[in-house]
Amino acid sequence: MKKVFIAILAVMLLNVPAARALLVCYQGNARMAQKVKAKSLEVSFNYQKQAGPGSNQYAIWIENEKGEVVKTLFVTSYTTKGRVRGNEEPMRGYVKRPNCVPTWVKTVKANNLSDQQLDAVTGATPKVSGRQTFTWDFTDQQGKKVKKGKYCIKVEATLYQASNIIYSGTFSTQDKVGNVTLTSKLSEQKESHKDMITDVKAVLK
Repeated sequence: MKKVFIAILAVMLLNVPAARALLVCYQGNARMAQKVKAKSLEVSFNYQKQAGPGSNQYAIWIENEKGEVVKTLFVTSYTTKGRVRGNEEPMRGYVKRPNCVPTWVKTVKANNLSDQQLDAVTGATPKVSGRQTFTWDFTDQQGKKVKKGKYCIKVEATLYQASNIIYSGTFSTQDKVGNVTLTSKLSEQKESHKDMITDVKAVLK
């Protein structure tokens, strides 16, 4: 931005009419940028892998104004597939461990979904710490464009055992590009594994 004003100033010293034209063009482009409507939503956070069981599970999904799940962007594999050891019978993780992202499980009605439907939104839990990013392109689970209106982004993380945190924020598909304000709710005030997920952001792009 400083370079633009310096350029305008330089032109103004040499040619006033040209400087005015350049300034008008700059202001017009700035106004156009402010009017750009968002085409997608990007959600990101810092993930720090925790030691031991009862942690490292999370889910990201979109709800409509009725609180119905429009699309699950991601859920960790243990939640939906569990972990088979020895002669154990296969069992979904949220069944074996009810504390595993319980809000997502209840809202999406996981018990009514087939293994194939869950596989479509399941991904491996990151093996290393780092920034995780997910994008919603304003489509539902079938890939169809959703209706214009208000929606809610939710990120749920199982920090440790029954300690869960949910980040949520409401926005509209008609909104302009910019940040979505998020609030958080913690089920239990525990220090253990509190750094599993931090710096959660949602940005309309």
